[in-house]
Amino acid sequence: MSKLIDTTVEKYKLRFAEIKDIPLILEFIKKLAEYENLLDDVTATEETLMNSLFIRNVAEVIIGEYDGKPVSQAIFFYNFSTFDGKLGIYLEDIYVEPEFRGKDLGKILLKYIAKLALERDCERFEWACLDWNEPSIKFYKRLGAVPKDEWVIFRVSGDALTDLANDSDK
Repeated sequence: MSKLIDTTVEKYKLRFAEIKDIPLILEFIKKLAEYENLLDDVTATEETLMNSLFIRNVAEVIIGEYDGKPVSQAIFFYNFSTFDGKLGIYLEDIYVEPEFRGKDLGKILLKYIAKLALERDCERFEWACLDWNEPSIKFYKRLGAVPKDEWVIFRVSGDALTDLANDSDK
């Protein structure tokens, strides 16, 4: 059993995910995707999560429990800044069950990951947010996060990734 980490909210504790949490992790991923209107984009399975999180160890998951019930999670991994020459932490997903939003649980998760970033000698902690998600944008700005509007995220996936890897001209 993962060690429980006390927080400033009574009955809310954090812990690092374990293999037994894979179904829960996938459930929270799907709930977040549904909120973001991206549920059709979820292709993760329990098997792919097992491989990525617990065999290859490419990302970490923190589970938040309220009175022993899982109600939130954060998934993060290292990135690297060539300008700083140091690691950073990239938050891939943060999810809090709707009935627990507005109770500082998301803030506690973010603060904990920020502390991990400092403990692990990371230079920065960053994440992306959908441009229509005004409640989250306002929340992040209140925490001191600064949007990087001058950067545009590019993604190559699916057939385009295969084509690029195979040097196909388009």
